[in-house]
Amino acid sequence: MNVYIANFGRENYEWPRCLAGNYVATMQDERLHAYWAAGDRDGYIERTLIHLKTAKGVTPVKSTASRWYNLGTIIMESSGDLWIHRHEDRIWWTVTEDEEGLIDLEPDPKPAPWGSREVYFYRKPCRPWSSIDQLGRPLRWSAVHCKAHDFLATEATLQKLGVDYAEYARSLVKGDDLSEWHRRSDWIAKTERGRRSMPVIFGDARAKTFLQMVMRAEDTARRANGQIVERRVKNKEFRLGTRMEAERYLEELFEAQEGLCALSGLQLQWIGGDDPQLCCSLDRIDSDGHYEKGNLQIVCNFINRWKSDGDNAEFSRLIAAVRETV
Repeated sequence: MNVYIANFGRENYEWPRCLAGNYVATMQDERLHAYWAAGDRDGYIERTLIHLKTAKGVTPVKSTASRWYNLGTIIMESSGDLWIHRHEDRIWWTVTEDEEGLIDLEPDPKPAPWGSREVYFYRKPCRPWSSIDQLGRPLRWSAVHCKAHDFLATEATLQKLGVDYAEYARSLVKGDDLSEWHRRSDWIAKTERGRRSMPVIFGDARAKTFLQMVMRAEDTARRANGQIVERRVKNKEFRLGTRMEAERYLEELFEAQEGLCALSGLQLQWIGGDDPQLCCSLDRIDSDGHYEKGNLQIVCNFINRWKSDGDNAEFSRLIAAVRETV
């Protein structure tokens, strides 16, 4: 049983119908459905970059377009998977049925300026949605552990949980004892930080994160100007304009990635977040190239360290291989 955290449409507009009709859903621009139906990932990505934008109105990057391509398949092929959706203070859950999904072309209730007037809805039947656990107790967002807030909600369309967090979600729904997780040092530390420190101000943390990425890129470029030490260091130029222009570009890049790591798909965190390894880190797609538009992606700290100066396509292949085993 996979576990997915999901939203349903821009501003969650499809949620009331998902709740009433007992299904999970995603939507597809009318101009792109044929590419998905034909299994043409490259064609889909090409047309997405031409026609579509993210919810924030930013042109997506290739990794985001590729992730969008997968959404219809995930929905339509889901069977026996646990789906979780947060709405206000309630945590809702369901399990997808082993029934054929439906694909319907309908008017977009909230059309975007760049979108088609009609969209394809991919809907997969599921058991009736519930906001109580299997022991009959209400599932309240405010009542779950603060650490669980990090993974029981997502800003993206959907997010598949890893093994450990998925087991927590299943235990939460079943009403099992959760103390195994709550006793862990990182969960306790999360609680203690919340008790003794002022909360991180979102705007400040966001701005500091983008500034730090720019400054590190500038520093790397200064230290790698082709000088000869024991070996020749490849030249890396900073070609993002002024610091303000660079920060603005990184903000756009972050939005184009929908706040997710370009290589792992994990939710990125700001400076001061719960897990420093998930903090934003600027990576050159071509490690031999420069810091310039088109050659940059934002990844998690640990992903950047693991990839180092390796080949981007090969690293992506290995990440995908690991993902298939969990």
